[in-house]
Amino acid sequence: MEDAEANNDTVHPQVRAHINSLVSALGGTGIDDDGGYTPGDDALEVLRDIKKWIRFYDEKTNRMDVARCLAEANLVGTDLLQILATWSPNDANNKSKARIALACFEVMVPLTWPIEKDLETMTVNHHRHLPVLQLAQLGYKRAILNFDAAPILSTAVRAALPSMAMPNGDRSARDQGIIKLVLFFLRNIAMITPPSGIKDGGDETQVSRSVLIDTFSFQDIFLTLLTIASNMGEDFRTEDVIIMDIVFHVVKRVDSRKLFVSQTQLNKISADELTAAMSKEAAMLRSYSKNAPTRHSRFGTMIWVKRESGRVSTVSGQGALLDAATRERKMDSTKTFKAPRRARKEEMEPKDLGPPVTLDERARQQLASFVSEFLDSGFNPLFSHVRKSIDREASHVQHHHQGQFFYLVAWFLEAERMRRRVSQESKRPSAGDEVESFNLVAEVLNQEMIITLNRALNQAHGDKDWRLLTTIMRCFTQILLTVQEMSDSGTEENEEIANNILSRLFYEEATHDAIASIARAYKDQGFEYLDACTELTHTFLRILEAYSKQNVDLQVRSRKRNRRKKKAAKEAGEQDGEEDQGDAEDDSADDERQAEKTTQERKFDFKRFTARFVPQGVVDTFVTFTKYYRDLDDAQLKRAHRYFYRVAFKQEMAVMLYRLDIIHLFHGMIKGPEPLDKSSSMFKEWEELVKQIIKKCVRKLDERPALFAELLFSKINSTAYYLEYGYEKQTVSANPRPGAELEFKREVGRDQQIAIVVGVLLDRNQTDHLEWIKKQLAQTESERRAWENVEKAMEAERTSGEAAAEPAEGDTTRVAPHSTVRPDNDARRTAMFKNPHLRLLMNLAGLERLTPTLDEAPDSTWIIPGTLTADALKEALSLINKAEFTPPTFDDGALAEDQLRRKAAPRKRAAYDDDDDDNDDDVNNHNNHGRNTFNDSASDAENDDNTLFAPGGPTARRRTAEDGQPPRPRKKSRRRRPSREGSHDEPDGDAAAAAERARARARRQRELEKARRIKSAMYVDPLDDLSDGDAEGDAAFFAREAARQAAKDRSFGGLLAEGGPGVADGDGDVWAGLLGGGGGGSDDDDDDDDDDDGGCGGGGVVQGKGGEKGVGKVGKRKSPGSSDDEEDGSESGGDGDSDSSAGSARPVKRAVKRRKPAPTKVVDISSDEDDGRDGDDDGDMDVDPSQSSNRAGEDRAARVSTEKANGAENGREEDTDEDMPVVAVARPRPRARAGFIVESSDEE
Repeated sequence: MEDAEANNDTVHPQVRAHINSLVSALGGTGIDDDGGYTPGDDALEVLRDIKKWIRFYDEKTNRMDVARCLAEANLVGTDLLQILATWSPNDANNKSKARIALACFEVMVPLTWPIEKDLETMTVNHHRHLPVLQLAQLGYKRAILNFDAAPILSTAVRAALPSMAMPNGDRSARDQGIIKLVLFFLRNIAMITPPSGIKDGGDETQVSRSVLIDTFSFQDIFLTLLTIASNMGEDFRTEDVIIMDIVFHVVKRVDSRKLFVSQTQLNKISADELTAAMSKEAAMLRSYSKNAPTRHSRFGTMIWVKRESGRVSTVSGQGALLDAATRERKMDSTKTFKAPRRARKEEMEPKDLGPPVTLDERARQQLASFVSEFLDSGFNPLFSHVRKSIDREASHVQHHHQGQFFYLVAWFLEAERMRRRVSQESKRPSAGDEVESFNLVAEVLNQEMIITLNRALNQAHGDKDWRLLTTIMRCFTQILLTVQEMSDSGTEENEEIANNILSRLFYEEATHDAIASIARAYKDQGFEYLDACTELTHTFLRILEAYSKQNVDLQVRSRKRNRRKKKAAKEAGEQDGEEDQGDAEDDSADDERQAEKTTQERKFDFKRFTARFVPQGVVDTFVTFTKYYRDLDDAQLKRAHRYFYRVAFKQEMAVMLYRLDIIHLFHGMIKGPEPLDKSSSMFKEWEELVKQIIKKCVRKLDERPALFAELLFSKINSTAYYLEYGYEKQTVSANPRPGAELEFKREVGRDQQIAIVVGVLLDRNQTDHLEWIKKQLAQTESERRAWENVEKAMEAERTSGEAAAEPAEGDTTRVAPHSTVRPDNDARRTAMFKNPHLRLLMNLAGLERLTPTLDEAPDSTWIIPGTLTADALKEALSLINKAEFTPPTFDDGALAEDQLRRKAAPRKRAAYDDDDDDNDDDVNNHNNHGRNTFNDSASDAENDDNTLFAPGGPTARRRTAEDGQPPRPRKKSRRRRPSREGSHDEPDGDAAAAAERARARARRQRELEKARRIKSAMYVDPLDDLSDGDAEGDAAFFAREAARQAAKDRSFGGLLAEGGPGVADGDGDVWAGLLGGGGGGSDDDDDDDDDDDGGCGGGGVVQGKGGEKGVGKVGKRKSPGSSDDEEDGSESGGDGDSDSSAGSARPVKRAVKRRKPAPTKVVDISSDEDDGRDGDDDGDMDVDPSQSSNRAGEDRAARVSTEKANGAENGREEDTDEDMPVVAVARPRPRARAGFIVESSDEE
C-alpha cells in the first residue's frame, strides 16, 4: 500500500494505467515451445503508441512521467530486448520483424537519451524523477551490453544497413532518419555513465569503459564507425558530429601515452608510478614525523610567548617547546581568515569527461587497434568535414561539438606521436609508415585549421568560456608539439612542411597577443585551466625561440592604429601617383586626423615578444601553478622552472620575483617543512634556481633600499624598471605638441586679462611659475632701463652735426637687444611648452618666440623683444603683483578658469578648395610674357584684401552664384610680341614703363579706398533696423539712385539707331569701328568661344559699312604698338573681377569677332579705377603708333571732363565714361554687354 501511495504521489494514476496497459499488450512469455517471449498481435501498433506517449506527453509537457512508468515496468529488459532477439540474422529479409525492431529502437532512443540538468528549467517533477531515471538508464546500458540472447548493438546496425547501402543522393528523409536513429542509439549507450552521488545496486564493472570497448569490438561497431568516418563527405553528410560524439565518449580520459606500449613497458610504467606515489607518501611521513606525537605527548603543555610589543600569547602543545620557528608556525596556524562569501563557482572539470579511465589489457589492445585504423583511414575525412561544418555553423552542429572537436584533435595527435615513438623504438614499421604518418593527420595541420583554431581561441577568451578555452589550448599545444616532431623527423620534406606550418602559426601577431593575454588574465578558473595555460605558454615560447633562431628574418604581421595626416602639398610633391585616391578619400580636404587600423609586416624580435610574459599578471599565474609543487610531476615542475629562469636571467627582470610571498614559496620548496622530494629529477635544478634568485634579491636590497618597501607589493613596469636600473624609463614622443591656445570668453582689458590668468595659476597652486616669470621680467626691466639710460647719455653727448646727419636713422634702428628667457629647470621648460595658462601669461606680458615661423618644439627659445621698453615691462610686472595679492572675483562663485576657453583652430584649406580662385589664375597667368604687370596688381590686390577682411570672411562658405563662374582652363595662346619694357621700337620705353607703373599704383590705391568703404557691409549692424524714420537719409539715397539712372540713360539710351543722339561727332568713327566689327573678324581664331554671350553679338548694334571696312582693315594688320595697347587693355581688365581678368588675357583679334565673351580689344567704361589708363584703352589699340600718343592725350582730356561733370552727381564712383556712349542692348548674362566689359556695380 505504501508503494502504491508513493506511486500515486509521483505519477498521475491515469497515466500509469495507460502505460501499464500498453506494456501488457506488447507481449509476454508464452507457454508454447521453449517458453520464449512472444510478441502480441498488435506489437507494432503498441510500440508506436508508446512512442507517441513519450513524444506528446513527456516532451511536449516537459514531464518525465511516462519514462518513469516505463522504467518501473522494466520495458527495455523484459520486452524490447526480447523482441529484438527474435529477429535473428537469418531473418534479415523478414520485413515485418525489421519494422518491429525499428520500432523498438524508436522507443529505446528517447529512453536512453542523456538527461541534462538545467537548473533554470527544472521543476519539482524533474527533481522527483531524475535520480530514478539515471539509475534506470544505467540498468538499460547494463542489460544491452550484457544481453546474451542476441547482439543488440549489431542488431541496431542491421536495421540501418539497407538505408546505409543506398547512395547518398537516393536516400529519402526516412532513410536519413533511420541512420541517425541507430547512430544516436550507439551514442546514448556509449555516453551513459554511473551517476555521481547515487549508489547503484548492480556491478559497476558491467558498465565500465572496458566492457563498452569489448562490446563495440565484438559486435563490429568499431568497423561501422570506421566505414562511416572514412566515407564522410561522400556517402554521409550530416552524420559527422554523431560519429565524432561516439568516438569522443569511447576515448575520453584514456591516457593515449599508454595505449601503444607493450605489456612489459606498461608494467614498468605502472611500477614507476607506484614508486613515485610511495616516495611522496614517505616524504609526507618524514615531514610529519618531525612533530609526531610521542608517548609523553599525552601530558598537557601550555606556554606563554612574549612578543616584541610586550603582549603575551598562549600556545598549547609540546610542539611549541622545540624551537622558535615551530612556536611561530604554531601561532600562525591558529590565526584564521574569514574570506568573503562568494557564489559557488561551477566545477572546472568538463561535465562530459569525468575521472581518468583505467582499461584492462584486452580493452586496451582493442582500443589501440581501433585508434590505429581510425588514424590510417578515418581521421582526415571525418575531422575535415567536422571542421567545415563548424566553420559554416551548420544547423546540426551544437555548442558542445566544438569542444569535442578540439579535444579529439589533441587526443589523436598525441596518440599519433606516441605510435611513431613506439614504432621507432621497436624498429618495426607501422601500418601508417607506407604513406607517411604525418600525412594521416594533415587535415588538422593546414591553414584552414589554424584559422579555425585562432578564431575559436579569441572567441572563447572573449566570451569567458573557460572550459572550451581549456580544450582549445590543449589542442594548440598538441599541434605545436606535432609540428616540432615533424621538423625533427630528419626528412627533408617533413622539415619543409613543418617550417611552412610554423611560419603560418607565428605570422599573425594577434596570436602572440592572445596567448600573452590568456596567461596574464588567469584568476581562479581552476587547475585544469591553469595547467593548460602554462603548458601552452611554455611550449609556444620554446618552439618560437628555436624557430626565430633558425629564421633570423622572421616577419610577423601586426595590426596597429596608425595616425595619418593628409597634406595636399606633400602628396602633390611626393605621391603624385596617388592623387586620385587621396581626393576620393576625403572631398572636404580638411587636414583631419583619420585613425584607421592598418596591417603591416615587421621583423620579429623574440626578446621584445618575451617581454609580454614578464608583467606581474603572468608571473602570478606561474606562481599559482607552482604552489601545487607537491602534486606536480617532473614535466610540470620543469615547465615552471624554465619560466622563472627566463624571467630572472634571460630577460634580466628578476625584480618581478622580489615579493615576499614568492620568496617564501621558493624557500619553502627547498628548505621548508614540506620541501620537494629530493629524489625528484628537478630538485637540483630548483635548488640552484632558488639560490641564485635569493642571492640576487639580497644584492638588490643593498643596491636599492626602496626595494624593502616594494617587497610587499606587485611591480608595475615603471617601478620594475626603476628598481632594476636605478632610474626611470625615458619616453620621448616623436612629434610633441605645444599646449592648447586659450582665449578669453569676454572682451576685457589687458590688466583684467593678466589678473584672470594669474588667478588661474593661483587656483592650480602653480605659484612657482608666477615667481619665475616675475623674476625674468624684473631682471629684463633692470637691464633694459640701464640700456636706455646709456642711450640717453650717448644721445646727449652727440654733436648737433652728428645728430643732424642721422636723425631718422637713430630713431628707427636703435632698439634694445632682445633678452632670452631661460627656464630654471626641466619642469619649467616642460611647462613653457605644455602649460597653456603659463603660455598665455607669457604672451600677455609681451614674451615671444625667437623663431615664430617654425614649428614649436620643447626646446624652442623664448625672448623678451627689444621693442618692449623698461616702463612696459615694469607695468606688466606691477599688474602681475597686483593680481597676485588681490586676485579677481566673479559673480555666482565662478572661477578664474571659467573665464577662459580653448581657441578654435582656424580652418585649413586644401590646395583644391573651392574658395581659392586666385591661385589658379596666378598660375595660369604667371608664365605669359607681357602679363607681369597684371600679376603684380592681382597679388597686391590679394594682399590688400587680406589686410581689410578677416580670413575666410565672416563665415566659412563655398562659392555662390554671386562669385561668378569658376576660372576655366585657358587655351594655349599664340606667341606674342615683346612687351613695352622690352620693345626697341619705342624711343622712350623706360619713361612709358614708369608711367604705367604709376598708373597701376594709383589704381590700386583707389581700389583700396573703395574696399574700405564697403568693408562694413560684411557685417549686419543692429542699428539698421532703427533707421526707418530717417527721411533725410532716404531722400539722399533716392536722389543718388535717380542721378545714377539718368547717367545710364544718357550713356545707353541714345544709340538705338545709327547716328542717334548722344554720339559725339568726333567719336562716330570709333563707335562705328567698335560696334560694327562683326564681319571683319579674323578667321584664325577658334569658333569654340562663341558660346559665352548668347545673343549679345553684333545683332543689337549699329551696322555701318564704313565702320566695318575700317575695322576690318585695321584688325588685319599688326603694328608695333598693338602689343603695348593690348598690354594696357589686359591690365585694365584685370582690375575688375575674376571674369574680366580672365577675359582680358585673350588675343587681340577676338575684339573684332562677333559674340565674344570678353575680347581683348575693348572700350573699358569702368569708373575712375582705370582713369590712369583710359587714354590707352579707348578704341585705339590697333591704330598707328605715331598717332597713339596724341589720341591718348585727347581721350584722357575727354575722360577727365566727363568725370568732373558726373562725379558730384553720383554718390560713388560710376563705371561710365561720358565721352564714349555705347548702344543699350538686351543682355541675358552679366559681366558683358555687346562685347564690352562692365563692372558689377552697373548690374545693381
